[in-house]
Amino acid sequence: MNLMNAGRKALLALAVPVLLVAAWWLATAGAASFFWPPLSEILAAFADTWFSARFVTDVLPSLGRLLAGYLGAVVAGVALGTAVGSSRTLRGLLEPVLEFFRAIPSPVLVPILMLFAGIGDGMKILVIVSGCVWPVLLNTVEGVRALDEVLSDTARSYRMRRRSRLVHLVLRGAGPQIAAGARQALSIGIILMVISEMFAASNGLGFTIIQFQRSFAIPQMWSGIILLGLVGIALSMAFRAVEARLLRWYTGLRTAQREG
Repeated sequence: MNLMNAGRKALLALAVPVLLVAAWWLATAGAASFFWPPLSEILAAFADTWFSARFVTDVLPSLGRLLAGYLGAVVAGVALGTAVGSSRTLRGLLEPVLEFFRAIPSPVLVPILMLFAGIGDGMKILVIVSGCVWPVLLNTVEGVRALDEVLSDTARSYRMRRRSRLVHLVLRGAGPQIAAGARQALSIGIILMVISEMFAASNGLGFTIIQFQRSFAIPQMWSGIILLGLVGIALSMAFRAVEARLLRWYTGLRTAQREG
């Protein structure tokens, strides 16, 4: 029964992508448009373009900057969000400021960050951090604020050490909302990775796609866009695997509540 359910879920997950690819293939078959080449031509360009040294010189640096910026944003967001969510005074002081900075679009900060951090990898990582930190931060604040007061009082009554209370009560209790913020931050990080590489860059996916567009290498440009989509899918699947492992207690509790 479980095998049948897993097979059904897999078919449902693959149905829409397969239909979209088939529709794209049929719609562009024999197309004469320079800017909308046939999918077969794009796929041929994909293999020639990315299954080469370009994978090392452009794809891997992009993924490295994305990973560094994303992990930095998660660590900073969880740390600051835990502090703000745990202190009513700190929350009252910082929430207006946080709301102000959250409303500033991260791409607008690129010229400012270039002035202070230059045009190297540091600037690109800072751009990713500046956009990814807010979903993690705000979800962490709400998760910490929503902790059961009875559990907090019980932890204090049993005189749990501050570190144990932080790890086993605060972070574990706020874990589902932290994961929700981290999931949102991942998609934002991919977007900002591309945007940051469009400014004064010499490698990376965003830089390469723009170079293809400017040189009218249209099939190669479309192949880069497809690669970005595949990268997003792979990272999303990896995130779900890590999330399922870390939040097994939460999914088990939700399952038990539904069945009960």
